[in-house]
Amino acid sequence: MAEKIAVVFIGSMLVGIGVNGFLVPHHLLDGGLIGIGLILHYHYDIPTGMTMIIISVPLYLFVWFYNKQYFFYGIFGFVISSLMIDLLSFLRDSFSLSMLFSSFIGGMIIGIGIGIMLRFETSTGGTDLLAQIIANYSTLHVGIIIFIIDGFILLSGIPIVGLDKLAASFVTIVFVAIFTTLMTGKI
Repeated sequence: MAEKIAVVFIGSMLVGIGVNGFLVPHHLLDGGLIGIGLILHYHYDIPTGMTMIIISVPLYLFVWFYNKQYFFYGIFGFVISSLMIDLLSFLRDSFSLSMLFSSFIGGMIIGIGIGIMLRFETSTGGTDLLAQIIANYSTLHVGIIIFIIDGFILLSGIPIVGLDKLAASFVTIVFVAIFTTLMTGKI
């Protein structure tokens, strides 16, 4: 139990660093609930983590009935990662990298954070948790499922960020998928 708690804090900190240090300064998107939270943050200027918590309620109701163990580890990981994203918002002006380089680095850091949590059967919750459930019933790897979900979310953000940032955001989700897959050790 202590190991899972430590993994959630480490993974969530990495996700918060990746989002705030590398994506938000360029208005880039990630997928999943983070991506949805970023879209709403860019459009309405509301905190990303708080938005993620609010829009995740229906998913957690489903998970509660599906698998209570996933619910408890997912909700813990989700709340901590959402808080880390908002707590680490001071990093938004810390790095001055190009948009493309930021998309590489941000995707790598977020992917490592998510991958570490999934490796220890915890997650940031949200669509990662949904992907974990789908992977249990299919032959698809969880990283591929996350990539597909993330792609749909990116496409929905075109009106908010535009095509140039969508391309860099696509690089981000590719790197998230690659590093999630590498960290889970299931290729």
